[in-house]
Amino acid sequence: MLTYQLKSSCLHPMKTAPGYDLVIRLLDTANTLVRESRRLFRPHGLTEAQFNVLNVLGPAPAGLSQRELSDVLVVDRSNTTIMLQRMEENGWVRRSPHPDDGRIQVVTLTPTGRRLWQKVLPQYVAAVAEVTAVLRNAELTQLMAGCEKLGRSAREWGSRHEN
Repeated sequence: MLTYQLKSSCLHPMKTAPGYDLVIRLLDTANTLVRESRRLFRPHGLTEAQFNVLNVLGPAPAGLSQRELSDVLVVDRSNTTIMLQRMEENGWVRRSPHPDDGRIQVVTLTPTGRRLWQKVLPQYVAAVAEVTAVLRNAELTQLMAGCEKLGRSAREWGSRHEN
């Protein structure tokens, strides 16, 4: 939906709307957080997307359908399939037919995947705590509420502009 240029103030000499500036800052911050999270995941042989899969499946011992997983991750299903193939090759996840509907693939963590998740999750939680320590609890609450409103507004915009 939105594209942006880093350091847009250098590239956009005209005055921009506060909403535009906010989106630029949010996207820049999100990219920084993703880029820096790679430093944490790389020694474990994980990408940030693979960690997200482990993190979604970790609390779901019965697993999720591949479709549910794609929906939760907000990832295109074809990208999920490729990622799950790689994760299966690494021994982190298992895909098996649903007991009632063989067309549905259920994705679960393997014991190896669960151990990896349990090893990396505390490190990630600690890193997030360290990064967010610059914000007071009231600021965190306000930012989360603002992000929720903004996300909802973007989804509504997308629904109105579907082709």
